[in-house]
Amino acid sequence: MKKILSLLGAITLIGTSTTSLVACNTQYSEDELKKLKQENQINTKDQNIKDNLEWIAPQEKPFNKVDNKWYYVVWRGNENKEWYLSKFNNDIDLNSISLKRKLDHYIEHDLLVCPKGLAINRYDFTYEASKWWEINSNYFKSVYRWNLDTQEPNLDIDKDGNVKVKEK
Repeated sequence: MKKILSLLGAITLIGTSTTSLVACNTQYSEDELKKLKQENQINTKDQNIKDNLEWIAPQEKPFNKVDNKWYYVVWRGNENKEWYLSKFNNDIDLNSISLKRKLDHYIEHDLLVCPKGLAINRYDFTYEASKWWEINSNYFKSVYRWNLDTQEPNLDIDKDGNVKVKEK
């Protein structure tokens, strides 16, 4: 009986710790976040773009409120598909409508924004969602915000999903 109880206790502890790991989001310290922003800065000679195009982490929760900023999302609906770049203006209060907004559609997948972040819905015979705020870099590569109210930059991506400034 003691062996059964200790086995059940061990299973419970393992189950609890893995559930906690799966449920948690990656939270970066202030220093880690600053370093990641530097590492993910777009490589360009244009100082205006370097100063105002900012890499965004899910923990920053940029879609909780309207900021009228332009966002660039590198995403894909399938791990084997190529990366796709979507651009949208965060100009609608999601709390005043259906709490989600369709931003783009790409090969059977919809890119959505909701107050918690970005999500990808797949529509065929099944329904499947991938969420930006979960640990899943297979579907979301990066999110950038243009921090000026002026004209946004003309961006593109290479075959690996790396953001670059489109040549004129």
